[in-house]
Amino acid sequence: MKRRKFIKKAIYGALGVGAAAGMYVWQIEPFWLEFVKKKMPIKNLPEHLVGKTVMQISDIHVGNRFSRKYLIDSFQKAQKLSPDFVAYTGDYVSYENEEQFAQLKEVLQYAVKGSRGTVGVLGNHDYGKNWKEQSVADTITKLLEDNGISILSNEEKDFEGLNFIGFDDYWGLNFNPQQVMNTYDVSKASIVLCHNPDVCDLDVWNHYQGWILSGHTHGGQCKPPFLPAPMLPVKNKRYASGEIDLHDGRTLYINRALGHLWQIRFNVRPEITIFELERG
Repeated sequence: MKRRKFIKKAIYGALGVGAAAGMYVWQIEPFWLEFVKKKMPIKNLPEHLVGKTVMQISDIHVGNRFSRKYLIDSFQKAQKLSPDFVAYTGDYVSYENEEQFAQLKEVLQYAVKGSRGTVGVLGNHDYGKNWKEQSVADTITKLLEDNGISILSNEEKDFEGLNFIGFDDYWGLNFNPQQVMNTYDVSKASIVLCHNPDVCDLDVWNHYQGWILSGHTHGGQCKPPFLPAPMLPVKNKRYASGEIDLHDGRTLYINRALGHLWQIRFNVRPEITIFELERG
């Protein structure tokens, strides 16, 4: 009988631990936002921009699978940090149908904007089903720009001496980084926005040296402690999350995403990143 009671208690205990773990990865960590603060040294940075901030927001994934209230609350928290520049690095929706346009419009009423400039690039999900619907990308681009976010499609835009270069999405219909990089000016203080970090391994950079801000991976969303994330939507499995020295003058930063495709996270908290500019 003692043995039976022990086994029964052990089973109930295991079930309790499992239920608690399930509740954590479903209801706690997906909403446990972390504001990550980093220094960002940039070559040729104008003196008047030293100490200013660039906020990166990525992969909000507005749609039916996730809480828009959480996204709006996160935006309102981020607004209190008063960023000078805000850079969005793609995947604004988890597209299923035109319902996502209305949902995105609701969330964008609270979009975080920089006092000196706000830019963004598209991600693969912003191209609709199978990343092949130009009309979806066009509608999302218009919604973003109507709400003060300048979308860069293989283009660059200068704000007070800080030059943002934006690549269209690697998996989308308009990926053409050479369009902007062939005229890259090494004398400018520049930051590249590129949703998919696999682009870092392509021969498109024209000797660029500086920071590249990406998203796309969500950090894997679930990661065993001390082990690599088992599932990453990139060819180069080194490109999971955080700051990565590419050893050629480029520094890649992969944001872990504010939202996600599915409401589950473990050991990979959602993130908004705040970079403090300094002269490189």
